[in-house]
Amino acid sequence: MEKHEGTTRSKVQSSEMIPVPILEKGVFRFDCSVEDRNNTLPSLSFKNPKCRDTPITSSDVDPTYTPTFELVNKKQRVNIELPPGTSFYGTGEVSGQLERTGKTIVTWNTDAHGYDEKTTSLYQSHPWVLAVLSDGKALGVLADTTRRCKIDLSKESNIKIVAPISYPLITFGPFDSPEDVLMSFSRAVGTVFMPPKWSLGYHQSRFSYDSDQRVREIASTFREKKIPCDVIWMDIDYMDGSRCFTFHKDRFSDPKSLANYLHQNDFKAVWLLHPWIKHEDGYIIYNSGSKEDIWIQTAGGEPFVGEGWVFPDFTKSEARSWWASHVKDFVTNGVDGIWIDLNEPRVSETTMPDSIIHRGDPEYGGKQDHSHYHNVYGMLMARSTYEGMKLANDKKRPFMLTRAGFVGSQRYAATWTGANRSNWEHLRMSIPMVLNLGLSGQPYSGSDIGGYIGNAESKLFRRWMGVGAMFPFCRGHSLKNSANHEPWSFDEECEEVCRLALRRRYQLLPHIYNLFYLAHTRGTPVATPTFFADPKDMGLRKQDNSFLLGPVLVYASTSDASNYQEQHELPKGIWISFDFDDYHQDLPFLYLKGGSIIPLAPPCQNVGEAKREDDITLLVALDKHGKAEGFLYEDAGDGYEYLNGEYLLTTYVAKLQSSVVTIEVSKTEGSWERPKRRLNVILLICTGSVLDAWGIDGEIVQIKFPTLGGAA
Repeated sequence: MEKHEGTTRSKVQSSEMIPVPILEKGVFRFDCSVEDRNNTLPSLSFKNPKCRDTPITSSDVDPTYTPTFELVNKKQRVNIELPPGTSFYGTGEVSGQLERTGKTIVTWNTDAHGYDEKTTSLYQSHPWVLAVLSDGKALGVLADTTRRCKIDLSKESNIKIVAPISYPLITFGPFDSPEDVLMSFSRAVGTVFMPPKWSLGYHQSRFSYDSDQRVREIASTFREKKIPCDVIWMDIDYMDGSRCFTFHKDRFSDPKSLANYLHQNDFKAVWLLHPWIKHEDGYIIYNSGSKEDIWIQTAGGEPFVGEGWVFPDFTKSEARSWWASHVKDFVTNGVDGIWIDLNEPRVSETTMPDSIIHRGDPEYGGKQDHSHYHNVYGMLMARSTYEGMKLANDKKRPFMLTRAGFVGSQRYAATWTGANRSNWEHLRMSIPMVLNLGLSGQPYSGSDIGGYIGNAESKLFRRWMGVGAMFPFCRGHSLKNSANHEPWSFDEECEEVCRLALRRRYQLLPHIYNLFYLAHTRGTPVATPTFFADPKDMGLRKQDNSFLLGPVLVYASTSDASNYQEQHELPKGIWISFDFDDYHQDLPFLYLKGGSIIPLAPPCQNVGEAKREDDITLLVALDKHGKAEGFLYEDAGDGYEYLNGEYLLTTYVAKLQSSVVTIEVSKTEGSWERPKRRLNVILLICTGSVLDAWGIDGEIVQIKFPTLGGAA
């Protein structure tokens, strides 16, 4: 018997859940009964929903952990007991610290404007927990439900999930490492889209740049001040009265001319769309949508109108096609990327009533009330927008950013951490927020650098730029009526730190692009917690002011202390610090793991400046055996020719023998020929000490250690 809200229940059904192996070895689907399994609604998180519903017969492994369940008042309560010392991560877009033990999360997409570390629901929903066991092995747990879901991690080593019945639970592992779990998870829900390379540069935005003339001023100032930047963003005020697919007749009267100006100066243009369509006869988009009958409806069958707006029902294929056709036309204005906002969906400061009706496709669950489709509305809008961009030009990779999302959104769009604040708390939270998104299958994310709400001061902004320049998605953005937050808006020191931080990013772009290639092809995160370097080290489990970009450790200052000399707790092994002759106390410390080789590029102002014939630099740190390995992935930076083998993947190895380090190509892949270019090898010896040599890429390069008392 269980007490709840002052009442006593007498009918409680509880038992172990029933496992069925799916997808691949070590992955199990659990249901409360065979009847539940047969009647479960389709999966919206799996890339191929049939994989969730099709048992495999080749698995001879039983589940290590079997969840138990209780059915109480139309709620399914699932419980998983794990060994002592288990650490919890993931749970999607969440505020607070990196390690999630002690937290409760409610998956309900919410416009959480100005959230804090106690906020339980943000803009995205990921009913997913990554559990790292004390021995470094890991288990992934997905509650495959779109409905409001409570994930209770308040008890150590215990996962409790509560949601309306009935839903399957999917477990991945335990596997040997957290990375293995995430790769298996990605094979189920899909990997991140391969981004166009320009989208990995710096993005500058504001709500809002109030005219096309102001946008031109921003772009020209970046070039004049030689601060690297690739993208300028247009927020909602470019529209005519917030009407989607329109342009303000005075302030943005000629979007094609603006786009041409930006393109001529090596910038891309990203423009905002939202799901709010003005309920206004004569507005061409409204009239078109009404004719096609694509609006979300009330229970009475009439279009739902919220504060003067109607909303496309993206659960219907007809509505998605309608939207995609308008996106296709919109892109012809010189639109390079699209930002979709307010798509939780936000309505009347909250969202739609649960009673609102979506006439969904059968493969999504058919006709359902809003409580079923609320959490996936933003993802389905992202899918439709993505498809519209591909219709406009199928030879370019779409770039999109979405505020709302669900498990699987990474297939269509990048994301960011929403309306954060210009304070030190939000700078500190930015790292664990980006990391937990990555640990939930969303590797392409970042925070609004400097904070969106409020006025940053110089030290906060420059330290935030130092951290944000290392995030997978790198954008500065600020709210209207706040102070200007462009890199030059504070003082000369701040401007110079921003310039240095972004130069770092652009020099590291070949390495960052490598990491996106791995994220796209294997499902690994771009940025990972420091404990990924040694999952068995319990001392690293809560470390959230540092993170890894592959073998590069980024150690940041996220406090307002004047001196940036905190003691760094490094993982076991060899970690050698490096920089780009750009030391500043507000920039993160960088370390390269022994045994690693990473590629670097010459400094540039935008991605388009880089050429394949440019010099390549390899940064090398040997392991204790005197060896190192790394790779460089190269393709056109856009388009899909890489799928037909048009790329070059080079693996480099280094080996120390008799005081000589030899660096050579060990293997190549892809049909591209290697360009004739110089190769600069920089060998990290110890902190502040390097050896380097020049050669030709593809040929053997050697570095000789200096003899005692003599020259090299």
